[in-house]
Amino acid sequence: MIQQLADVIISSNAVFTGLSDKPEPASIAIKDNKIIAIGSDEQMKSYLGENTKVYQYKDQLIMPGFHDFHLHAMDGAVSLNSVNLFEARSEAEALEMIQEFAEANPENQWVMGAAWDAGYWDTQQLPTRFSLDRILPDRPALMFHAEGHYAWVNSKALEIANIHRDTENPPYGVISKYENGEPDGLLYEKAMDAVICHAYDFTKEEKRELFSNFLVHAASLGITAVHDLFATEAMEILNDYDLFKEFEDNGELTARLHLWPALNGDLERAKQLRDTYQSDKLRMSGLKQFIDGVITARTAYLLEPYADQPETRGETSHSPETFKKWVVEADKEGFSIRFHAIGDGAIRLALDSYEEAQKINGKRDSRHSVEHVEVIHPNDIPRFKELGVTASMQPDHFAMSERGVYTDRIGPEREKHVFSINTLKKTGANLAFGTDFPIDILNPLLQIYRAVTRIDSSGVTVWHPDERITLAEALKAYTIGSAYGSFREHELGTLEVGKLADIVVLERNLFEIPEEEIPNTKVQLTIVDGNVVFNHTNSLIEN
Repeated sequence: MIQQLADVIISSNAVFTGLSDKPEPASIAIKDNKIIAIGSDEQMKSYLGENTKVYQYKDQLIMPGFHDFHLHAMDGAVSLNSVNLFEARSEAEALEMIQEFAEANPENQWVMGAAWDAGYWDTQQLPTRFSLDRILPDRPALMFHAEGHYAWVNSKALEIANIHRDTENPPYGVISKYENGEPDGLLYEKAMDAVICHAYDFTKEEKRELFSNFLVHAASLGITAVHDLFATEAMEILNDYDLFKEFEDNGELTARLHLWPALNGDLERAKQLRDTYQSDKLRMSGLKQFIDGVITARTAYLLEPYADQPETRGETSHSPETFKKWVVEADKEGFSIRFHAIGDGAIRLALDSYEEAQKINGKRDSRHSVEHVEVIHPNDIPRFKELGVTASMQPDHFAMSERGVYTDRIGPEREKHVFSINTLKKTGANLAFGTDFPIDILNPLLQIYRAVTRIDSSGVTVWHPDERITLAEALKAYTIGSAYGSFREHELGTLEVGKLADIVVLERNLFEIPEEEIPNTKVQLTIVDGNVVFNHTNSLIEN
């Protein structure tokens, strides 16, 4: 048998294959889009041809590509051209940042921003449209809260969306109003949709540029696969699966894209999409829906009332009966399902729905998932393993909410069971990590840092230290955990012979550096499907 010659050989003294808990010296040979050999430099010599490209990385870390299990690609692409307000510590500071951004981007018809959180502001008071009106009287402004479930808008945006004193709340949405009935500029949950559908009305060419920017950004962060999850009906105008296909056909899709459109009872459309998108690079993987909202807005659905507002425990976006019906029907057709569930009531309802599907349709390897899993009732923790459900989590989310505000909402008893990453892992749940970009920045290493340190937004306090996991466990949740969650563990998630060549090289060995330096570690090289899609410094050795 003639020895195959490699297209690429990549080697380092620190290769984390994902099969053990520590990196080891190794070289990896790639032919076409697959790994054909892993071994010592000596063993690689027989794969070396005159056209083989050789990359030598000394002590820099080689590992499987990052597989972001939860994001919103086009919405994230829009955020790359928005102002990030997370660092603002007062309304005045946020307004200054918005004004600066607006002046620097006069061509943007809408001024958009994200990640503000009044919980971090000096007054902790929610803003109103009038402060935005002062700096932007004539240009519409849309500023998403850090958790993405409510927005701050100006009068121009309300006017364009035709929201006024007589506008009624949509189902599962609130137009916040003054006592005199006038909208105050805060829109909760589905009330945002009327504004979003105007702000996100982009041309095909604009969408093409947005998506291209997203792919470049992802490659620079070592991300080789992503899961694009349904966000809201209004944001669906942004999602253009034909555009994604165009990128694939032109060889420009530099990350594997898994599509998760809405679980909404329309199984004919779902089946059609599943039939249409089924390639290695672009596939419809299942269906997603929201059960609840978020803790800080008190829209997350709890089993018991909110500690600081006992008249509410949040609500579900549809009735529990509707969710169960949709799950049973979709599960019967072989779909994987993912539910946004942040409150303990929502998490229980998600698990109950999956359990119902098992009882009615019979047990199968469905790999349904619960997204976020923030406040969980301890009784529900073992159910993830029992039902074969993935815990899809974004560890940096616990640092995105001001801890005092978060705890005030749920009270000290429930606070003990917040982001129970290690407890879920110890009970045998499959953990899969992502960012929820653009709710958070796209950098995977920030999520890894939070998972291994549990240091909260103060930069000092460790939030439940016993929920820390090891670096190896965190990296696996971001690679093989996500691959398993999408039925792709046989071809993605670890560095093994026969698997697809999705590989990232980091400038430093994460296992050898202080934890606080993890988030700032840069990517050197990203390979997707055997092709170099990002190269920070040329480590190519001419042979």
